[in-house]
Amino acid sequence: MPDPKKTRIIEDLHEKFTRVKGAVISDFQGMSVKQLETLRRELREKSVELRVVKNTLAKRAMEETPFNVLSDYFKGSTVIAFSYNDPISPAKVFAEFVKKEPKLKITAGFVEGKKVDAAGLKELADLPSREILLGKMLSTVNGPARGFVGTLNAITVNFVGVLNAIKEKKESSS
Repeated sequence: MPDPKKTRIIEDLHEKFTRVKGAVISDFQGMSVKQLETLRRELREKSVELRVVKNTLAKRAMEETPFNVLSDYFKGSTVIAFSYNDPISPAKVFAEFVKKEPKLKITAGFVEGKKVDAAGLKELADLPSREILLGKMLSTVNGPARGFVGTLNAITVNFVGVLNAIKEKKESSS
């Protein structure tokens, strides 16, 4: 008969694996509890959940979910960071944390339904935030329109300048 506690853990993880937008799987062997709590706090600030999992339970929970592509990475001391909103935030926090604590080894990640290796996660972590990228895109899209409006305005200003010069010349000649 299955253990009810393990069954609950599997059901809970299965639900998380179906909802997750972004995740990072890491080996935390050699890290102290204090270091792990620091990581957990930094992740919580970005609305990312951290779970230490038993590999066998995690593998059972990910069956029939998109997260199943990562089952090969569940070896050793495994910790998973889940994000349900921003798919890149776990990678960003882990990349910064690894700089301070090299004992943490990023093994793989999951971004918008796709498996990403450790190198790919580092590249994603180096990208600017979504808001900054949207701002740059908007600036690029608005650039030509802004230039066109400036050109139209310059034509009008120059035309008014020419009319003023003609008016002044007529006034001075009379």
